[in-house]
Amino acid sequence: MQVILMERIENLGALGDIVAVRAGYARNYLVPQRKAKIATKSNLVAFEEIRAELEAVETKVIAAAKARCEAIEKLTLQITVNAGPEGKLFGSVANHEVADAIVAAGIEVERKEIRMPEGPIRMIGHYEVGVHLHSDVDAVVKIAVANEDGETEPKIVAPKESIGTGDSDEEDDGGMARTENSKSVEE
Repeated sequence: MQVILMERIENLGALGDIVAVRAGYARNYLVPQRKAKIATKSNLVAFEEIRAELEAVETKVIAAAKARCEAIEKLTLQITVNAGPEGKLFGSVANHEVADAIVAAGIEVERKEIRMPEGPIRMIGHYEVGVHLHSDVDAVVKIAVANEDGETEPKIVAPKESIGTGDSDEEDDGGMARTENSKSVEE
């Protein structure tokens, strides 16, 4: 089915493109959401009449997204979470916590705009998280995930020492010390 796109749709086309899509996709999603019209002669004529208005609206949307992008890229957020001594979080920092932190900083974003391809954050540290504002505009926000003490770097915990008497530097072999004379000989 041929449709005329009324706005830019990611992985499909730009405003005014005539593209072939599956009939169900057109009938059930694109046309009811007013993202496209079925490509007929009358719809082509009607589209050409309103094309300038749609392009102006698209330009305003992109300009607003770019302004949000600049504001988001200036941000450095700190999210405080409950973490263990090695820096592992009790829980995780997911896209809704990042979105809430950005909104608290005064910039409107939705949870679905946050891109975390590696999944939620599970360790304290410094991270960069993508924000998809428009099909042409992506931003990156810097996040410092800290524990309750404000530390963003995990502490290095030494491994437990092996159990032994502790009064010699020799390895503890359980009393089975070998000497040169204790070789086994098979006859």
